[in-house]
Amino acid sequence: MILKAIVAYAENRVIGKDNDLIWHLPDDLKHFKRHTAGKTIIMGRKTWDSLGGRPLPNRRHIVITRSKGFQASGAEVVHSLEEALALAKSEDEVFIVGGAQIYALSLPMIDVLEITEVHAHFEGDAFFPPFDEADFELVTEEHHPTDEKHKHSFTFKTWKRKAS
Repeated sequence: MILKAIVAYAENRVIGKDNDLIWHLPDDLKHFKRHTAGKTIIMGRKTWDSLGGRPLPNRRHIVITRSKGFQASGAEVVHSLEEALALAKSEDEVFIVGGAQIYALSLPMIDVLEITEVHAHFEGDAFFPPFDEADFELVTEEHHPTDEKHKHSFTFKTWKRKAS
């Protein structure tokens, strides 16, 4: 299994505020859909809640929560990252999609980072953890300027973990 994280963060590493995205970038949403469609996605309960408690189409959802009685219609519920990875072990590719705590827990195991860097600073309460760029190789980088649909410029970056 290749374990990937997909995330959009601001220059100050903010990924959200009040359990919601701070920016609206249609091309980033398309990027997320293109990468995750047909795949298994692993998320924390707060990220699940931010989806309105409904699964995204054409994806297998695994939700991690500490709450033993939690149920999520259209998703499989587990109580640790290890449980989530065990459920998904037969998959070729699995995506970690947030939030901050799940990114932090999974980062040491991540093989590929699919990052959208939003070129702005935002106030927020959820952050993507720092990672050592020396452990990864930047394999693609694609800049998108501001336009009528995108208030902020951004760059798609794919980082692949170097063999140890």
